[in-house]
Amino acid sequence: MSTGHVVVNGALCKCKYGNVPDTLVVQSQQKSYINDSGGSNKLVANTIDIGMPFKAKTFGQCKLQPSSSGYLPCVPAITQWQDFYDKVELDNTGQILTEKSKATCAIAGMPCVEFTWHGQTAAIGSNNVAQADEEIQSHLNPLVNIKKMRRVLCQRLENES
Repeated sequence: MSTGHVVVNGALCKCKYGNVPDTLVVQSQQKSYINDSGGSNKLVANTIDIGMPFKAKTFGQCKLQPSSSGYLPCVPAITQWQDFYDKVELDNTGQILTEKSKATCAIAGMPCVEFTWHGQTAAIGSNNVAQADEEIQSHLNPLVNIKKMRRVLCQRLENES
């Protein structure tokens, strides 16, 4: 996808006017998962995740709200997302957020919230192990023994059949 990785539940966000990152919590849908073999926590984030879709519900202190003692606490109020992947519509009519998507906060009135990590994690599968070049992997991952991984994988497959 040329627009970057798909964003999922657990992605990390930051506001350019805040001083603390927060974690995205997908609350707008419970059907579309990605990069999660168990289908339990990698819900796809989308444009319907507005309001306060964050775990801590703050980005710390808001530089746009000065006070006599510093800055007022950030209370994010996401009104819309931009730069989303619009080629797919989820069941909730939302479009998929990508790592390049940005959110507009009601306080700033412009896109100021962005992703610092999309939330997906890589997991190698049997096909990856089977196709891995042993010499290249020995240089890239000196602690990983591809031959041993292939043996273990073959044993598991034999035990399952």
